[in-house]
Amino acid sequence: MHKVKIYVWALLWLILAGACVGPRYTLPGSRMQLPDTFGKGADTVATAQPDWRTFFEDKQLQALIDSALRHNRELNILLQEIVIAQNEVRARKGEYLPFVRLGAAAEIDKVGEYTRNGAVEKQLEIRPGEEFPEPFSHFELGAYASWEVDIWKRLRNAKKAAALRYLASIEGRRFVQTQVVAEVAEAYYELMALDNLLSIIDEYARIQENALALIRQRLQAGRDTRLAVNRFAARLLKTQNLRYAIRQRITETENRLRLLTGQLPDSIARSSERFLELPVDSILTGVPARLLQNRPDVRRAELELEAAKLDVQSARALFYPSLDLRAGIGFQAFNPAFLLAPESLLYNLAGDLMAPLVNRNAIRAAYNSANARQLQALYTYEQTLIQAYTDVLNQLAKLDNYTQSLQLKTEEVRILTESIDIANALYRAADADYLEVLLTQTEALDARLELIEVKFKQLQGKVQLYRALGGGWQ
Repeated sequence: MHKVKIYVWALLWLILAGACVGPRYTLPGSRMQLPDTFGKGADTVATAQPDWRTFFEDKQLQALIDSALRHNRELNILLQEIVIAQNEVRARKGEYLPFVRLGAAAEIDKVGEYTRNGAVEKQLEIRPGEEFPEPFSHFELGAYASWEVDIWKRLRNAKKAAALRYLASIEGRRFVQTQVVAEVAEAYYELMALDNLLSIIDEYARIQENALALIRQRLQAGRDTRLAVNRFAARLLKTQNLRYAIRQRITETENRLRLLTGQLPDSIARSSERFLELPVDSILTGVPARLLQNRPDVRRAELELEAAKLDVQSARALFYPSLDLRAGIGFQAFNPAFLLAPESLLYNLAGDLMAPLVNRNAIRAAYNSANARQLQALYTYEQTLIQAYTDVLNQLAKLDNYTQSLQLKTEEVRILTESIDIANALYRAADADYLEVLLTQTEALDARLELIEVKFKQLQGKVQLYRALGGGWQ
């Protein structure tokens, strides 16, 4: 157990410092290994504290994100989880402080004369010549205290564990907040991409309408066939039919954005005409290990691991003796008139030192369960850490690859757009048939649609890298 604790702290220090010693190392009880390159590179300030206001510079997108952070239902639900965790800390803190109670009591008691108590009372006198009152009344007023002396820090460790879980709940909300920011940005970019797809469809529908009109003129002049007219008409109908699927996706995306921002369904303001010019140049990369400090899920797993360690210490303390102190002071009398008299004063002080002796199975089971939860928290931390590192590498690669793909696809669109005019000119000069014109239009349309898709993937990579870096909650 001590080896596990020492290793966890060493691992945290190495990762958060960004300097891994040796070529490879493995967590205890696990086959997972961190790569040699973990922690290499130069750190930067930009990636140390990613903020959504500087990361997403579009004012309309910023307004949507701000609305989501204020009105998103899931975030508000998690806020109540934080309140619950905060109250748990207060409850744990109260357990190792003395419990003091103020109390008052009144009682009337009549016992049978032919009983032991009745016979004793019959023979006793309150004062010479004055018998016990019947029925006998009892009045009491006092303060009572009890305190479990936390010798082995069981209660204080439980309080510290609750405090760590409170901090973990805050990190959990920050993690979800990051996801919400990323979802809003991704949906916003998707909406802009769909607007551009719809615009391209409309543009090519007009081009195909002009081509269809031209080929009908050639048919009337006897220079072409009905087959050519039908092929162009079918292609136009197919292009026009694409509008409805895109419009449906626009409606669903707008509604999803409204749901994320906590508002009723309505249209979303955006500037889709500059979609292809949206920059992706505000991202600087640094040491992957250093970047993981910003991940709320990593910090949450770390806090949960520390809380689990304290749970083990609290469970171990149950094997040791416990010291309970009790005290009370007040007044007792059978008549309210005598209640505050000096003779009615009472007080008591007691202490119990108790240790489990027989049937310690329940304590041993609780201790074993705490150890198992600590190992479980360790594996969860390991899994979260490796997943976070993998996310950063994947999104860096995705952003780089789609940036290069966008450049090539842009050149392809330029060439095919020029080819449409060339094909039309050749067709008018009878140097090309209608199939070449139709094929060129189809290829140009597909290329432009793919260009929008590649641009969206590039922006999606930017959003997902932002999410992988753990921003969004500052």
